[in-house]
Amino acid sequence: MGKNRVVITGLGVISPVGNDIPTFWSSLKEGKCGIGPLTSFDATAFDSRIAAEVKGFDPGFYGMDFKEAKRTAKFVQYAVAASKQAIASSGLDLEKENKERIGVLIGSGIGSLYTIEEEHKIMLSKGPSRLSPFLIPMLIVNEASGFVGITFGLKGPNLCVATACASGSHAIGDSFRILERGDADVMISGGTESCIVPTAVGGFCALRALSKRNDDPQRASRPFDRDRDGFIMAEGCGLIVMETLEHAKKRNAQIIAEIVGFGMTCDAYHITAPDPQGEGAGRAMSLALSDAGLNPEDLGYINAHGTSTKLNDKIETLSMKMALGSHAKKVMVSSTKSMTGHLLGAAGGVEFLACCLALRDEVIPPTINYDYADPDCDLDYVPNTARKVRVEVCMSNSLGFGGHNASLVVKRFK
Repeated sequence: MGKNRVVITGLGVISPVGNDIPTFWSSLKEGKCGIGPLTSFDATAFDSRIAAEVKGFDPGFYGMDFKEAKRTAKFVQYAVAASKQAIASSGLDLEKENKERIGVLIGSGIGSLYTIEEEHKIMLSKGPSRLSPFLIPMLIVNEASGFVGITFGLKGPNLCVATACASGSHAIGDSFRILERGDADVMISGGTESCIVPTAVGGFCALRALSKRNDDPQRASRPFDRDRDGFIMAEGCGLIVMETLEHAKKRNAQIIAEIVGFGMTCDAYHITAPDPQGEGAGRAMSLALSDAGLNPEDLGYINAHGTSTKLNDKIETLSMKMALGSHAKKVMVSSTKSMTGHLLGAAGGVEFLACCLALRDEVIPPTINYDYADPDCDLDYVPNTARKVRVEVCMSNSLGFGGHNASLVVKRFK
């Protein structure tokens, strides 16, 4: 039996550069940066005191009352909000659908570290009897998928992926496979994250992974630039509605793009550092293209993982050269993390949205803050200004601690 074709029909986002698709996409096209001084706690003692925080988010706007929001972690709130946007934009009428054939698969790298911090303080100061009964449900990473399923009464496949910064991409890739083999008709998928808290910021500072450009936050995230000095922590959520082509056609859905390829590998090298040869990430890209039945020459744009760290950007560049050969010099590559910061487990979802929008509107978002060329990063990174150009095929890359690599290929629907 042949595989089902899979299409994207809905998009939803909560991000540091906009809490809806029009604002988010306009910000990326215009090169607007969502990074600023960290406001969620006093970061005076930290080496890195800047972040890409979500602004102006109100869970009540998405139907959550005060009591419900108080016992729901922020990463789950973001998922509910983005899923409502995605469902609305897809035109799905859930009352007319078989909800046993609609699934949810949302990735998250950490879950609610905030809940752990706050409840641990209570346990130490007041004892275990004062712990919240919502401690466990609020902190575990699968609650985003579970809560979205409960909110909309969706009874199809429901699970979570946790592969650090590759979580969102793995979630979309696994949802693609579920739909290909016919285990569901519709999947809501992507990634969500909210862990800009002292322990996380301090931990990444201890790893020396974060930028210390505290006096110039708007220019701190500078992927592939010679003077990059680390990534910027961010939060948010990016979700898509995916359907089998047959299901989308039956309801006359407006199709944004078609997902055609997924590749995943492991570096099997180090818990935080990438394989210095770039073999694992390069192989994930090659597998995704092969899965799509495409050649390197078919690829027009890559939304890179592009974290703005010394190692990642150098090795990812090497990986793209390995996967694409001479065509690597002809492909447009950009890192939207230069504007959004690094959304960790949500990054893959948000960046896949950017690929879908690039296809829809024939615009390639830029890599801002690209001022000085690095000899180790010598591809076309679409520096500083978006390009109005039509491409047929895009790729989104995500690379996570633990050596997790995921590549997704999406193309213009025909």
